[in-house]
Amino acid sequence: MGWERQLLECIDISSPDVKSLALQLRKACLETGFFYVINHGIGEAFMEEVFNQTRKFFELPLEEKTKVLQDKRNRGYTPYSEEKLDPVKQIAGDSKEGYYIGREIPETDPRANEPYQGPNQWPSPELLPGWRQTMEKYFQEVENLSRRLIKLIAISLDLDKTFFDKPGMFDHPMALLRLLHYPAGVTNPEKGEFGAGAHSDYGMLTLLATDSVPGLQICKEKDAKKQVWEDVQPIKGAFIVNLGDMLERWTNNLYRSTLHRVLNHGEERYSIPFFMEPNFDCIVECLPTCCSPSNPPKYPPIKSGDHLTYRYQITHKGLDANAKESVPQPVH
Repeated sequence: MGWERQLLECIDISSPDVKSLALQLRKACLETGFFYVINHGIGEAFMEEVFNQTRKFFELPLEEKTKVLQDKRNRGYTPYSEEKLDPVKQIAGDSKEGYYIGREIPETDPRANEPYQGPNQWPSPELLPGWRQTMEKYFQEVENLSRRLIKLIAISLDLDKTFFDKPGMFDHPMALLRLLHYPAGVTNPEKGEFGAGAHSDYGMLTLLATDSVPGLQICKEKDAKKQVWEDVQPIKGAFIVNLGDMLERWTNNLYRSTLHRVLNHGEERYSIPFFMEPNFDCIVECLPTCCSPSNPPKYPPIKSGDHLTYRYQITHKGLDANAKESVPQPVH
């Protein structure tokens, strides 16, 4: 399926015409807050290996997966229904299981004491040889890509391309990779059933790799009385990128953090979002090019980490791996 018939802008990041790319990106950020990125330099064969390794983890017995249950650093396995992204409309948690991977910070590093930082949890190399190496390599490649996009976002906002490179902004980001598996059941939104409940992302930028199975939907007008949901079709080899609440806040509501959800349609689905968030102590306040005397800042400054912590507490049952009693099974 060609991108010309798609709902979203399709940005060829390999183009040398940075000015045109920034204009196209700005259009996407103003209209939907979602866009495709193609020709990004992460090889197709490697992406297939990442998805193969993802499937291998979720195919493990539940007993093995719960050995690396999500910890206080937000690393590790999240069972079915652990997360409820739309508490108002959902009758149960999301019909998906996941696995969080962050930047690998050894315990001996002083930064490991910071919130949401430190060493990852890894499944046994005897069970999944090469799994950690594949995920660490992918993490680095997609983080590099996100930094390229952040520079383009800065240009699109009439800022210097290095604006977000300032010390204290993204030199120690709360970046997270999340592997997701949606079971082959069917969810009914009319009954409050979702693969992932309606939500906007919390941080700066999300880069989503997905398989060929559809399920993602967006709602362009999140405050409308009657919400209209539109399907976002996967494009082979492309990332689906969306903006988060922090960037909407940074831009004084100029750029959009759009509501989205996932419905399960009876076929297994795998997706891998990468969340690029600022440093925990980064102060998010209105950018200089996004306010004026006639358009003053709509939000007070806020610490990035405080914002994320608040959102996590609302949607996750808990970030403590010590609570290992009953682990829910998928909804079929």
